[in-house]
Amino acid sequence: MLYELRVENLLLIERAELRLGPGLNVLTGETGAGKTVLAHALDLLLGGKPRSGIVRPGAPEAYVEGVFALPAGLRDSLAERLPPDAEELVLARRVSAEGRTRAYLGGRSATAADLRDVGGALLSFYGQHEHRKLTLASAQLEILDGFCGPEQAARRAAFAGLYARERELAGELEALRARAGARDRELDLLEWELGEIDTAAPTEDEEAALEGERARLRHLEALRGAAAGGVGALSAEGGEGAVGALASAAAGLDAVAGIDAELDALGERLRALALEAEDLAGELRRYGEGVEGAAGGGRLDEIEERLAVFERLKRKHGGTLAAVLAHAEGCRQRRDELAGAEEAIEAAEAELAAARSELSKGAVALRKARVAAAQGLGAAVRERLAALAMEGATFEAALSERPAPGPSGGDEVEFLIAPNPGVPAGPLRETASGGELSRVMLALMSVAAEAGPPTLVFDEVDAGIGGQTARAVGEQLGALAEARQLLCITHLPQIASLADRHFTIVKDTSGDTARTTVSELDRGAVVEEIVRMLGAGDEDRAARKHARELLRAA
Repeated sequence: MLYELRVENLLLIERAELRLGPGLNVLTGETGAGKTVLAHALDLLLGGKPRSGIVRPGAPEAYVEGVFALPAGLRDSLAERLPPDAEELVLARRVSAEGRTRAYLGGRSATAADLRDVGGALLSFYGQHEHRKLTLASAQLEILDGFCGPEQAARRAAFAGLYARERELAGELEALRARAGARDRELDLLEWELGEIDTAAPTEDEEAALEGERARLRHLEALRGAAAGGVGALSAEGGEGAVGALASAAAGLDAVAGIDAELDALGERLRALALEAEDLAGELRRYGEGVEGAAGGGRLDEIEERLAVFERLKRKHGGTLAAVLAHAEGCRQRRDELAGAEEAIEAAEAELAAARSELSKGAVALRKARVAAAQGLGAAVRERLAALAMEGATFEAALSERPAPGPSGGDEVEFLIAPNPGVPAGPLRETASGGELSRVMLALMSVAAEAGPPTLVFDEVDAGIGGQTARAVGEQLGALAEARQLLCITHLPQIASLADRHFTIVKDTSGDTARTTVSELDRGAVVEEIVRMLGAGDEDRAARKHARELLRAA
């Protein structure tokens, strides 16, 4: 229950404080006095977005505060924010003139989302245009699902998750199939490039060896001449070479061997040099013969052709043989990926089929609950319509299957109504008048409120009705208020006369800035207010008598 509502500097209201009680609390006032400002104040408490210019001109900020009874269901979830013995819960909102807002829950800073989460368990708000929503198929489905109970909300949430997953998998499969068209062309290119590289089978070691061999073959004459010159210098014919000279020097030292150890060591080195020179001469001779043999047979042409293959591959794939080999490895990996594309499509199809199977089961569960609830909803609404001066009206929630499921399931619902007996039922959006829509909305909200929050706020939901119908609507509101607290903003005297507590809002334009005040009326002032609502003057005795009769009838 909402105990107190405090409002400061909100539009025309400089300061207002309403002390509400159980039952039917009514707020009335002249058109334009600012009755809906209080509705907006409650919307702010529920985490709503503030309108621009909501702060009273000249004030630094607007402030709204609501003191609620603390329901047992919220005590545990808010244990960290409240003292253990708390029996009340305070929600508050500040809105600066620049539009910045701050929210408070239990005296501590909170977010607008926190207020929305908590406020939904404390209060339900039905605006003056709420009945227009009844013409929307989505709103009708929401009402039916709400009548199904909290388990249906859990089923809908689970179905929405399944639906999102099914859409994601369908998109992935579509992308895989789209890529499959280009798959064969890419595979052909990969196979061709890999075949070219694998046929050449290049290695960096081979490239280095071939480049060295090519350099030798290109300088055969110089290499052969250098080798021949070395051989001639070491072992020239006639004994003039270095080998002969070293051998002669060694022989001279051999003649005095064993006399001086130092000279003997030098002789050993000399003999070693002679042997090394002779061996080196043989190596140079064999090298020269090998160069001579390499000059024929077209080996240089073979090397040039092989290295040309390497150059073509390098130009295509990165400039180095290492890049060519890396490209080949990348081609193999991509080929393996594409080769597995068919398997990926099959796996995606299987996963999508499984998701759709789960989605179908979820849709069946939702539909089963809706079918069961539709009959009960129709009967409950018909009963309340009879009490709202629509005796004999028929009402039903007709279910049909959607062409394709959506996030809320595979069903569509259409509220059908026949306001008068003997008239075929038709869609609510096409058949009901404004006043009838208001009554249907009230009947639906009455049904939904049976399991709803303890406080209900109705902002001019009686629009478009009058006379006996207004009285019937008021009685329905009164009946609803027997088990709950209602705050009803109304312009109808028939409803105001039924109030357990009556507040009026008055606008004063005598100053530079208009200001609005809200006050609770005593019994005598209630009569005066109802006379005003009847459109009569203060001295109209008939209107005053009528007002008293309305109050007595309540």
